[in-house]
Amino acid sequence: MQQVFEQELGNTFGYEWTGLAYQEESAGSTTTMIFILAILVAFLILAAQYESWTSPFAVIMGLPIALLGVVIGCLVMNLPISVYTQIGIILLIALTAKNAILIVEFARDYRAQGEPVDQAAIEAGRVRLRPILMTSLAFVLGVMPLLFASGAGAESRIALGTAVVFGMAVNMILGTLFIPHFYCLMQRLEERFTRNKLSQSMSPKKGTAV
Repeated sequence: MQQVFEQELGNTFGYEWTGLAYQEESAGSTTTMIFILAILVAFLILAAQYESWTSPFAVIMGLPIALLGVVIGCLVMNLPISVYTQIGIILLIALTAKNAILIVEFARDYRAQGEPVDQAAIEAGRVRLRPILMTSLAFVLGVMPLLFASGAGAESRIALGTAVVFGMAVNMILGTLFIPHFYCLMQRLEERFTRNKLSQSMSPKKGTAV
């Protein structure tokens, strides 16, 4: 619309956005920056908690699954990805990380006890399945009234509710299945890197008697 306005009317007339378009225009790249910073802060906190740079990736990898749910929700509800949807996406970072942390934390404990990587991931997913389903379902059902909002400000509540409800529901179904696989992948990479680093440090240096 901006291009058409400039082509047809030139600089003679001015224009101004209102409503959601005004909010998105005012926000500009702020939402993207907040989104990146939220992921970075979550990653750094998890890295400090696990004392590992790879395990947090297994948690963060659940976010694309939640984003898939947001897109599906917007298509089903016939809604654009507005500034309120983006706020819901930022909220999903914490919600999806919560479910993934429940699995990764237990998987790391089982692995520390000497169980194989695959078995540790499977056991963690089995043990934490019910708590994840209970908390996720309780949250989804709790915010579902936003999808049926009416009156003043209903459009913003519907957009926010669509992002959160569909994103959390898809993450609950698919994320619970894929997070153990993400953990296995990152744990194997971490252990392979650790073994290579250990073998290099223990290898005799040139000119050193063995």
